[in-house]
Amino acid sequence: MTRLRRPHRLIHRISGQTYLWLAMLIFAASGAVTRKLTEIGAQHLIGDAYGGNLHNPISLCNVLFVGNLCALILLILIYGRQWNKATLKQLSRKDWVSLTAVAILSGALAPGLFFQALAVTGLNNVILIGRLEPPLTLALSVWLLRERVNIWQFIGAIAAFIGVILTIILQPPGEGMMNVGGFGLGIGELLAVAGSLATSASTIIGKKHLSQVPLGIYSIFRTALGTVIFFFIALVLYGKDHFAGVFSPFLWQWMFLYGGLIVVVGQSFWIKGLKTSTVSMASLVSSFSPIVGILAAYLILSEAPTQAQYIGGSLILVGIFLSQVGIWHQTSNRVASGKVSSIPAQQQVETGMGFKGM
Repeated sequence: MTRLRRPHRLIHRISGQTYLWLAMLIFAASGAVTRKLTEIGAQHLIGDAYGGNLHNPISLCNVLFVGNLCALILLILIYGRQWNKATLKQLSRKDWVSLTAVAILSGALAPGLFFQALAVTGLNNVILIGRLEPPLTLALSVWLLRERVNIWQFIGAIAAFIGVILTIILQPPGEGMMNVGGFGLGIGELLAVAGSLATSASTIIGKKHLSQVPLGIYSIFRTALGTVIFFFIALVLYGKDHFAGVFSPFLWQWMFLYGGLIVVVGQSFWIKGLKTSTVSMASLVSSFSPIVGILAAYLILSEAPTQAQYIGGSLILVGIFLSQVGIWHQTSNRVASGKVSSIPAQQQVETGMGFKGM
């Protein structure tokens, strides 16, 4: 009996910080895993070989669409009980409008932009430019929500912003890139910037209007509506042939594995870690996401950082460090004054999911 109880006790001994680190590792590697899956799909084309109409069953479009469907199934299994009449009655019309806006921005628009960016530029570019979101969110929080920030957070945000700009403009001009003042500016980088803007806007709406909405309702509604909207947008822009292979068993078996690992394991670890950790610790752990993401890109895809990425990434890391100093000071002051606040549950989950639906 003692031996049987040991594994159970060992699970309970795992610290909240450990769960946060494991979740961050899963989220940060998701972009590299997504790109690797598309490469696997390219080796298993389906369709009419004689007619020259072959398709990659694990295209980025199919990954996002089917991956969201798999995630939705798993989310319903986990949080479906929250969708009851009593809980839904508590939501106002403003709540539903805000949920719809968030679903469009972070459930359809942002993932679609990031996925399209992945198709036309390097993963490291998408990872680093995605770090534009924190300083944008901070600026919007100060402007629209009247939140206060200290000097460390301000300087850190400026450093990270400059780092992202350097990552973009120091790219050498190449195929598919515009030459602006001697600098290369690619469509992939612009798409990643647009995705960061959409995510920041979604975060601000969530902070202002959705702090009391249960996580299950938030997650399921955003995923469901976002998936439907993305499907129709892609249908209009690219045509029905763009979803060729969406019913392929080969695609679905990989997507259930991918969705199960990212959504179920990753999100479960993150939420479990948050229960016994501070918000500042969660912020610190998630700040390592770009480093792990770039490392994953190298190990999984053999994609080494370029000189522009080294320069911009280094400045981004300086900005992250300064921001963490600011968060530490802010948390210390709140504890000293007895005013300890926390981010709403769904926003904490969003903070951990550095892959932004990828």
